[in-house]
Amino acid sequence: MNVEDVVQWVNNLIVNKTGEHLTPLQEAILTGVWQRQKYPQIAKEFNCSESHVKKEAAKLWEKLREELGEDLNKFNFRSKLEKKHIVSNISHLHDSLLQIDNVICGQFIQNIKNAETRSPFPPDSPQNKNQSPIIDLTEAPELPYFYDRTSELSTLKQWILQAHTRLITVYGLSGIGKSAIALKLIEQIQTEFDYIIWLSLTNTPTLSTLQTELKQFFGRSQQPPLPTIIDYFRTSRCLVILDDVQNIFRSSQLAGQYLAGYEDYGKFFKQIATSSHQSCLILLSWEKPREITALEAENLATRTLHLKGLGEEAAEILREKGLADEEKWSELITLYQGHPSWLNIIAATILELFDGSVSLFLADGSDLFLGDLEPLLETHLERLSDSEKKALYWLASQNEAVDISRQAADSLLSKSEFWQAIQSLARRGLVEKVLVGTRSKFQINRVFQQYIQSK
Repeated sequence: MNVEDVVQWVNNLIVNKTGEHLTPLQEAILTGVWQRQKYPQIAKEFNCSESHVKKEAAKLWEKLREELGEDLNKFNFRSKLEKKHIVSNISHLHDSLLQIDNVICGQFIQNIKNAETRSPFPPDSPQNKNQSPIIDLTEAPELPYFYDRTSELSTLKQWILQAHTRLITVYGLSGIGKSAIALKLIEQIQTEFDYIIWLSLTNTPTLSTLQTELKQFFGRSQQPPLPTIIDYFRTSRCLVILDDVQNIFRSSQLAGQYLAGYEDYGKFFKQIATSSHQSCLILLSWEKPREITALEAENLATRTLHLKGLGEEAAEILREKGLADEEKWSELITLYQGHPSWLNIIAATILELFDGSVSLFLADGSDLFLGDLEPLLETHLERLSDSEKKALYWLASQNEAVDISRQAADSLLSKSEFWQAIQSLARRGLVEKVLVGTRSKFQINRVFQQYIQSK
């Protein structure tokens, strides 16, 4: 189906129900959602407010629920309609085949029909009953834009759909785009699952509370209820996204150490990784859980994606902000490492102070301006252990990447403490390994280096 077919089909449905045609805004909403646009983008293109778009969209989904299901929303509209269209086409094809069957070669044609309708899912799977996945994204953030992450998305899809990875950790600095890529991933693979739910650990729920919420969600269509989460993961294909996982980790300790009373999360993650099932759990976090490295080494069903900044795709951020001097954009992107949130904040500063002129902002290249980035950087530094702070402050004083096999006399740490601190800082995305000649060395994130030196 193309978007014109979609609009025509919905318009005919609305006319039959109400006698009224779709409004231009409703057509714009259908077109935008079909093309995977967010409401703010639709509002911008239609020159109206986002709240007005949301209000009209809610009315539209309400009118369509009788035809497409009570759980209809902007996230599953496309998959529901595509599935309905496919089922309708197969039904018409079967009618034609049966007519031919009566005249020519009945059994042969009947075999073709059976092959077409055979489902790859288990007999009791919701997919096998022509049902759309049950999706709950209530706790997911509303993100106005998605910047191109083609390579990372391809990797995640390969891990989930081909390698059947059961536990995936996506970690990186705050605002780097972890939630955005997870939401885009859901859009692209939702038809492969029976259940999809997004849960945030912002309020640090205990594992027991989390499991109860998951059971209530899965239990909407499971009778009788199953005893454990793994049972649901085995009987259906479930995709669970846990956001803000760093909130169950301790501050002032090495990365990925659990708060007191939350250690059972580590056992739960290990169970997900090592048990046999057809589902996937994705963790979104500022830092990598400590046990994940061991699981990756021992278990092929565990993967980690360290999400970094954008490349040239980040130019879209500056274009949206209306900045001038496009020939200087690549330099600005490099300075702020393609970090989407950082670039948005710096772009606002350039508009405020230099009327959008990137050239004027970069005129004095001797200093990296931080401004409103400082509170964001401080939230990461506040989580560090004493040994990490000592190692990071020492790295910030170095002018180039360092070989950590050579213990620095002035780092104030033993070799073991220093190596542990570097390893932990890397798991937070504050330090990265780079190849210098034939040797791997470590360097501090330049933006954090500038912040530490300024203090």
